[in-house]
Amino acid sequence: MTAARKRFSQEFKDELCQEVIATSKPIREVAEAYGVGTETLRKWLNKYRHTHGGTETELTVSERARLKELEREVCDLRAEALFLKKATAYFAREQRQ
Repeated sequence: MTAARKRFSQEFKDELCQEVIATSKPIREVAEAYGVGTETLRKWLNKYRHTHGGTETELTVSERARLKELEREVCDLRAEALFLKKATAYFAREQRQ
């Protein structure tokens, strides 16, 4: 017995392609989340970029690593800024008393 072939609407395909492009998630991660084959999604993405004039290229491994590093740094700086804001409010309140 052969498995029934799944059919996906063009809107669904475009939505997955847009998610990969917008979020810079790996193709494999998005494909697994939606139950689609990795190579199938890769083909959809190539076709989507071709039809929509997508000149954007995928990030290299070093660029992805740098992006992750910068995202982590932004998160740390936001946490530090929040801490300093709370500390400033605490000391300002203590001086008034």
